[in-house]
This record gives sequence, C-alpha cells and structure tokens, in this order.
Amino acid sequence: MEKNEKIINFLEEFLTEELDETIKLSLDSKLFGGGGPLDSMALVTLIVELEEFLEDEYNVNITLADEKAMSRRTSPFSRVSYLIDYLNEKINNE
Repeated sequence: MEKNEKIINFLEEFLTEELDETIKLSLDSKLFGGGGPLDSMALVTLIVELEEFLEDEYNVNITLADEKAMSRRTSPFSRVSYLIDYLNEKINNE
C-alpha cells in the first residue's frame, strides 16, 4: 500500500474512533478549522497518534507540531492534502 493511502486510512480510522461515525476522506477533505471535523483537543490527539504511527510504520521520530508547522501561512492540519504533503516533507527530511 502506498504511503499516502496508508496515511488516509490512518486518518479515517482515527476520525471513525474519535467521532463515532464512519468518514471517508479524499485529498480535499477538511480536517481542522472552518468546517473540519476536528476540534483543538482532537487535533492534539491526532498529532500524538500520528507521530506514533509514523514511528511504527516508517521508523522516523518526528515532531509534527513544531515552529515550522505553526508558522505556515496555511496550516498543514487543515486539509488531508496539506497534511500528507507536510508528512512527506518531514519524513523525507529525516
């Protein structure tokens, strides 16, 4: 399974567990802010679980909520495509 597919599957499973409903995601799906399904507490939980997933799946130890992520004009956590791009960038820089 391709990396992006694995990440989308992880996000769908996380949202299903967090929201008690099945959610199908596309690259354009919103995650956080303006109509996204995650509130700030759920976002923190997602970040922690996503860091653990990346460590288990790709053997990389990265911090997702760093200064670089928070200073971006567009949050990498706002849409699935932005998050995948950000994760690939972080993984490739490790």
